[in-house]
Amino acid sequence: MNDVLFSDSPPTMVLPALTAADLMTPNPVSLGEVLTVKEAIAFLVDKGIGGAPVIDEAGHPVGVLTQHDIVVHDRETVSYLTPDREYVADGKPLQRHLGDDFLLEDVDRTEIRDLMTPVIFSVKLDTPANKVIEEMVNLKIHRLYVVDDIGVLVGVVTALDVLRHLHIQKQD
Repeated sequence: MNDVLFSDSPPTMVLPALTAADLMTPNPVSLGEVLTVKEAIAFLVDKGIGGAPVIDEAGHPVGVLTQHDIVVHDRETVSYLTPDREYVADGKPLQRHLGDDFLLEDVDRTEIRDLMTPVIFSVKLDTPANKVIEEMVNLKIHRLYVVDDIGVLVGVVTALDVLRHLHIQKQD
């Protein structure tokens, strides 16, 4: 291994995966389209993922929500309540004065269907691995969803999945 790392020529990387099915992570988690932005943030953070497909009530994919979508939305919409207003919690006024340094966020109740990307980029299970990578590069996306022959979502291929499958070719 050290010989490969310190040789004069760079090592050759190979991708033994042949198809999208070989590259994918099966059964991707998804978000319901009526979740709020705050709920979606908690979901993505808890799962440690940067995006997820959004499904409607019938379970059909209707879009994708990514961290980028949330950041853009937050930059455009975040607002704070002014400390001089009377605050109410559960219908009762708060009993203490909030200092000038205290900020209360106006909770964003936007549903994720209003900020998601309303399209799912997908490939079939038997799509060649090199075509999957080409699609990701051409579309400038970090994930492609994998569907079966009837269009049911069965997996996801992320940039990390591709990197995970790359191996250094052994020199003879």
